[in-house]
Amino acid sequence: MASRFRSLAANLTTLLALAALWHAAALLIVRPVVPPPTDVLVALLQETPRALGRHFAASFWRVSAGIGLAVATAAPLGLALGQSRRLNRLLAPLVYLLYPVPKVVLVPIILLVLGVGEVPKIVIIALILFFQILVLVRDAASSIRPELLTSVRSLGAGRRALFRFVYIPATLPAVLTAIRQSIGTAIAVLYIAELFATQYGLGYYIYVQGSTLFNYPRMYAGIVAMSLLGFGLAAVVDFLERRLCRWRHRAA
Repeated sequence: MASRFRSLAANLTTLLALAALWHAAALLIVRPVVPPPTDVLVALLQETPRALGRHFAASFWRVSAGIGLAVATAAPLGLALGQSRRLNRLLAPLVYLLYPVPKVVLVPIILLVLGVGEVPKIVIIALILFFQILVLVRDAASSIRPELLTSVRSLGAGRRALFRFVYIPATLPAVLTAIRQSIGTAIAVLYIAELFATQYGLGYYIYVQGSTLFNYPRMYAGIVAMSLLGFGLAAVVDFLERRLCRWRHRAA
């Protein structure tokens, strides 16, 4: 309880310091493009029950679906590569060739191939997470000590039991770490993806309010909402890690 209180106090202190710096910048610059945080807070409270809430829900769905798609495709492949040295030698060059490519450059191609709608936006986010999850899960699966596998097999465990009691617990922290590391990048690319052929989403809302309507308090309200989206997703990942990887916290 004391640690949670200290964490909450630290978060509030950071938030207040950020608000103070923002207010000082607004006083120094004195331009409509940098409104004070109080104006942004008023716009955020006014917009949340209406348009902003709908845009937030659309962005949340796209990011969540992209994360689910990435985990469902990358984690099994990472497990397979971690178990098979031959398969890893065969596919590793392809992985290392595609991994460094900025996925943002693929946005126009994906939109042209998959068309408009929800699917291309979800696929773009999944691509960002895919290679990070793949590499981390592969490394976690390949680093499992052979004597651990031997001891579990000696107890009569088959392939299904090995996956359940050895491989999945060993690679689950890697999956959550990859998701945590990629949330910021995924949301940044979400902004770009939501500029194309859509009427809902925080990226679309921020662009319209800032570049078309020049309503800067609402534009910053959208930015704050996008930041809260990333913060909420990171908090969910931390919660899942505490629940599903309890042995790590006990060891710590």
